[in-house]
Amino acid sequence: MTGISSAADGQARPFLKWAGGKTQLLEEFAARFPPGLRRGDIRRYVEPFVGGGAVYFMVTVSYPVRESLIWDANPDLVTAYAVVKGDPEGLIRELRDLESRYRSLGEEERKAFYYRIRERFNRLPREGFSGSDDPRAVQATAALVFLNRTCYNGLYRVNSRGGFNVPFGKYRNPRILDETGLRAASAALATTQVHLGDFTRCTPFVNDHTFVYLDPPYRPLSRTSSFTAYARAGFGDEDQRRLARFFRELDRTGARLMLSNSDPMSRDPGDRFLEDLYRGYRIERVPARRAINSVGGGRGRITELIITNY
Repeated sequence: MTGISSAADGQARPFLKWAGGKTQLLEEFAARFPPGLRRGDIRRYVEPFVGGGAVYFMVTVSYPVRESLIWDANPDLVTAYAVVKGDPEGLIRELRDLESRYRSLGEEERKAFYYRIRERFNRLPREGFSGSDDPRAVQATAALVFLNRTCYNGLYRVNSRGGFNVPFGKYRNPRILDETGLRAASAALATTQVHLGDFTRCTPFVNDHTFVYLDPPYRPLSRTSSFTAYARAGFGDEDQRRLARFFRELDRTGARLMLSNSDPMSRDPGDRFLEDLYRGYRIERVPARRAINSVGGGRGRITELIITNY
């Protein structure tokens, strides 16, 4: 899960914890970025599964791309990016109020307050807002950030009806408002197009001057480790196959492509599912730490895949 730290240096970083976040692997990715990214030969950056945005923020801040486009199928997440981009000050005001009220309460009162905010969040419309300055969009994003900082393990998980259902987290002193971080994220997003939709929607924007990073919901390594529980719609093996076909379609445009996924062979040496899907491309394994598991003993070092077409 993506880690969050205050952007005291003014550099944009993820403003939400997100299952499968890439903060811990940024050096591994940077070492494998296409050479043209640093030279400025690559003009456009596209990320069809933005999630927590660790790679997006690093590329946007540190490399000379002219434009960035991000997508996600999660309406709560896309609304949050739109609000941080378009109305950071409105969001900061809402979060300041939530933080002040929360900090004034005792533990049991905090728990009750948490569940009231969760209920309010689930009653709000979750998409179709008129714009990032729509008060409902700002309220929904403030509630999402609050829940993200105070829920159990910083998870995002919804039930079959799309209702956020993570329990209270009992953190002693969570940082709910990070003004510097939100303003830095807003500045990075200023020249970025934010879209809601399936990963295939990025196709018209991909050409031979584009770098595409694809970070889909990972293929689970076991029945209890699936990240697909963190989205209303799952992402099963047929979706992984569809993504692999899409990867090959994008490859024909001349774009530079990078994709990350779990490494099924780190748990089952005979599971070549992803190896077979991406046969013919460069497949590298990098060490990672499992951050989400219902059993503490299941957390630990594993490997993940980085797949490139260059």
